[in-house]
Amino acid sequence: MTSTIKIVECPRDAWQGLPDFIPTKYKVAYLQALLAAGFKHIDAVSFVSPKHVKQMSDSEEVMRQLASSLRASSSSAANNTPEIIGIVVNEKGLERSLATPGVTTIGYPYSISAYFRRANANMTRAESRALVEKLKKETTSAKRGLVIYISMAFGNPYDEPWGPEIVAETLEWLKDIRINTVSLADTVGTASAQLIADVYRGVKDHVAGIELGVHLHSRPENAEEKILAAYEAGCRRFDSALTGLGGCPFAGDTLVGNIATEDVLAAVHKAGGDSGIDSAALTPLLQMTNEIRSKYAHAPMVQ
Repeated sequence: MTSTIKIVECPRDAWQGLPDFIPTKYKVAYLQALLAAGFKHIDAVSFVSPKHVKQMSDSEEVMRQLASSLRASSSSAANNTPEIIGIVVNEKGLERSLATPGVTTIGYPYSISAYFRRANANMTRAESRALVEKLKKETTSAKRGLVIYISMAFGNPYDEPWGPEIVAETLEWLKDIRINTVSLADTVGTASAQLIADVYRGVKDHVAGIELGVHLHSRPENAEEKILAAYEAGCRRFDSALTGLGGCPFAGDTLVGNIATEDVLAAVHKAGGDSGIDSAALTPLLQMTNEIRSKYAHAPMVQ
């Protein structure tokens, strides 16, 4: 029997660390092309300090133009409104995201690593949990969606306590405060396929009512086995980026980056999954992505 797969395309994650600024109009055109190709879930923008992430300094303008084009399009009918995710890391980002038309879902990276949490957001565990609870309250009031990413869900390199039981406890807490969508992130890209399968299977009993996905990083040659490990463990929601653009700045291997969307589509199709995305529709998108790789990432094109 065919299983329905949800693909969350992540240009925001692909772009945020690129050395050269992608023009706003090109970002909007790219997002429009994703929607036209059938992508219904897009991690598109982030509301963070431009001082730290210059690439996302135009998020409000990108969304203003995208929302305007959606309103003018028949694809924006109420039953076919795409999910557009905006990432926040603090209350200021939350305020900006809620004030931005077109952002349907707020995303927040919750780290189970104390070191990473402090380095990335300068927060204690209690402060980060308080923020998640505020995010839940405010997004519910504003009728927006909310997805929580559990950073370091598959281990971390910081010599800290880690184990599936910590991930499970975090999921229990998220379930208690009625979070509906969670993505487990292999933030440093070091997890083996076996570890991914073991962790996912090990925490499934703690997620009744939660849509549980994965946001994996990998070397290209290991991507398929990681995708299939998650799929066979029961995962039906995958974050990915076309051509695998976007790195993993905490990994020691420069070839570790986002899982390529085309690899996810091929792997889940092989396993009997259906994403609803026609692979033929990827051709112009891959051309656009290669242009971004060449002009703004100074990276080799992917065939």
